[in-house]
Amino acid sequence: MKLTPSHRLYGLAAILLLSLTICSQNFSRRGEPSFFIPLAVAGLAYLLTIRELFSAPEFPKHVILFGLAVSALWHFQFLRMPPGVDDDIHRYVWDGRVQRLGYNPYIVVPSDPALAGLHTPETRTLNNPEVPSPYPAGAQLFFRAVTSIHESTFALKVAFVICDFAIVFVLLDILRRTRQGEHWVLAYAWHPLLAIEVAGSGHVDIVGVLLLLVSAASLVRRWRAVAAISFGLAVAVKFLPIVLLPLYWKRVRLRDAALAAIGIALLYVPFLNHGRIPIGSLGTYVQRFRFNDPVFATLERVAAPQFVAGLALLVGFLTAIWMRKKPAEGSAEAFAWPMAASLFCAPVVYPWYLLWILPFLRSTSTLPILVWTLSILPTYYVWHLRTVGRPWLVPDWIVILEYGSVAVAAAMIALRRTTRSTALQCSADRVE
Repeated sequence: MKLTPSHRLYGLAAILLLSLTICSQNFSRRGEPSFFIPLAVAGLAYLLTIRELFSAPEFPKHVILFGLAVSALWHFQFLRMPPGVDDDIHRYVWDGRVQRLGYNPYIVVPSDPALAGLHTPETRTLNNPEVPSPYPAGAQLFFRAVTSIHESTFALKVAFVICDFAIVFVLLDILRRTRQGEHWVLAYAWHPLLAIEVAGSGHVDIVGVLLLLVSAASLVRRWRAVAAISFGLAVAVKFLPIVLLPLYWKRVRLRDAALAAIGIALLYVPFLNHGRIPIGSLGTYVQRFRFNDPVFATLERVAAPQFVAGLALLVGFLTAIWMRKKPAEGSAEAFAWPMAASLFCAPVVYPWYLLWILPFLRSTSTLPILVWTLSILPTYYVWHLRTVGRPWLVPDWIVILEYGSVAVAAAMIALRRTTRSTALQCSADRVE
C-alpha cells in the first residue's frame, strides 16, 4: 500500500504525541537528556510535518481535525505539570495579587521585607524579586482578571491554553478567507514551543499573540477599527509588535489609530504614579538582563545598551517598511519578518519570545525563521547548567548551532531561488 500525505501526517502525529508526552514527564528536568532527546525527536517530526504540508495543496478535513485533537492531548500533558519553581508565571501571580490588594506592581518590590506577609507559597520563589514588574498594563490587567477568579499558576496556565486554542480558530478563519490550505493550521498547532512555553511554563506572550492575530484577521476582513484596537491591546501585553506599525499605515483610519491610542492610555490609568506613566523595571531589563544575544552583545561593546535596544526596534521598523513595498503586503510573512529582525538584535531572546511569530510561518520565505524556532530549543540546556551552579549563559557551541542553522537555511533558500531564476532565464532564451 502506498503511503499518502495523510497517512504520513497520521504517523507524524503519533510520533509527536509520544515524544512530547515523554518530554512532559521530564518537564522538571529541562536541559537534561531525558528532556532533550524526546524534544529533539519532536522537533524532527515537526520539520517533516512542514515538508508534508508543502507537498499537498490541501488535506481532508478529518485529517486536520484529527491533528488538532492530538495536539490538544499533548497540551494537556504539559498543562498538568507544575511550572518551574521560579518561572515567570510566579511573577504573574504576584502582580495580579498585589493589584487586588491595592498595591501598584510597578512600584512594589517583591523582596521588600515589609511585604513579606503578602506572599503565598507560589510567589515566594518568583525570579528577580529585587525589581518591580516590567510587564505592560495590558498584561497586568490580564493577571488581575485571572487571579480574581482563582489565584494560582494553574489558573493562569489554563487561561493561556484557552488563548492558544482560540488562536487556532482565528487562524482557520484567516486561511479560509485568504484561500490558503486549512492544513497550515497544523504548522502552528503542532509546534513544540507551544506545549512547553504555553501549557508547560505558561507565558503571557500567547495573550498578545492572540490579539495580534485578531488584528491581522480584522485587516483581512477590512474591520479597520477592530484591527487598530486589537493591535494596540497586543502592544499593551508585550512591546514587541510595535515594530509592525508601518504595516497599518493607510490601512486603518486616523480615528481608528486614535481609538487604539486612547485604549492603551486607559489601560495605564490604574497604575499612574503622581501623574506619570510607570515603566517598572523596564529600564533595568534593558540595562542588565541578557540571554542568547550575540548581535546585541557585539554592538554593546561600542554603544550604550539603550542605544542598541533602540537600534533593535529600528531594524524591526525598517523591515516592516520594506515588507510593505512587496506585492504580498499584509501577508503572513509581512508580520513575521519585522518581529524576527527585531528579536535578532534584542538583548534577551528566550524561546517563548518566538511564540509571537508562530502563526505567521507558512511560506518558503519564512523557513529561516521557522528553523530558528527549532534551533533555539538547545538553549534549554542553560536551565540544567543553572541547577549545577553554572552561570546563566548560553554556551558558544549552542549559539553557533542556533544561529548557524538559520544562516544555512537562508543560504539554501537563496541558492534555490537563484538556481530556479537562472533555469527560467535559460528557458526563456531558448524560446526566443
